[in-house]
Amino acid sequence: MSTSTNSTKKPSKRNPKVVISADDLAHLEELAGNMMRRQPELADRLLEEIGRARIVAPAKVRDNVVTMGSTVTYRDEMSGQENTVTLAYPEEADITNLCISVVTPIGVALLGLSEGASFYWDTRDDQRRTLTVLEVTQPPENTKD
Repeated sequence: MSTSTNSTKKPSKRNPKVVISADDLAHLEELAGNMMRRQPELADRLLEEIGRARIVAPAKVRDNVVTMGSTVTYRDEMSGQENTVTLAYPEEADITNLCISVVTPIGVALLGLSEGASFYWDTRDDQRRTLTVLEVTQPPENTKD
């Protein structure tokens, strides 16, 4: 007796893999906890991303993974528009310098993704967009003399 499976291919609803540096984990969890009263949906989304992430030692995070301080170029697949932003903690965010907070919908969506990853992002006006990470550049190492 053979079993049949549904072989119809649908666009994958699975989220792309996420990698988070162990150095960032505590700060990100604290941010999510602080957001619970003001922005519960976004806090839940951040906690969901943290929960499904592979947590690794900072030295094990590949250069093509979006971490705190990374500069990311991504493309909106609907419009074809490309944007470049730097992912930052809220206290360092400055939209005029294209430095976006990790506690914004796009910041949460970008955290931990690798070059080539595509993901769904729901805009603040409830539009579902697909974005693709094109390039990730890490910040220069802080040198301490």
